Amino acid sequence: HVQLVESGGGSVQPGGSLRLSCAASVGSFYCMGWFRQAPGKEREGVACIGRDGITMYSDSVKGRFTISKDNAKKILYLQMSGLKPEDSAVYYCAAGLRSYGGCGWPDFAYWGQGTQVTVS
Repeated sequence: HVQLVESGGGSVQPGGSLRLSCAASVGSFYCMGWFRQAPGKEREGVACIGRDGITMYSDSVKGRFTISKDNAKKILYLQMSGLKPEDSAVYYCAAGLRSYGGCGWPDFAYWGQGTQVTVS
């Protein structure tokens, strides 16, 4: 049974920083990631990390966001800096089964409840 619980969202001014956390009860064959959905837009992948630590980022956040995980504590993080108004969205923690390294947006099948990030 996969459980994903996000925390750390909130409101911040442009240029500011936030760190999202996701407490994850998943096995070792899962890749983990962050997605976001703004009003009127489709959900999009933001960052993901494979079981081998290989990461992938969307072009819109590359260089500003960093995904990481603490395997011992089973917590996934998303450090966001240089935030822009267009980063405002509900951010979702996600997990997906993948038997080999790396990660890809289609891998994800499990979702947290989401946490709001507002940049204004």
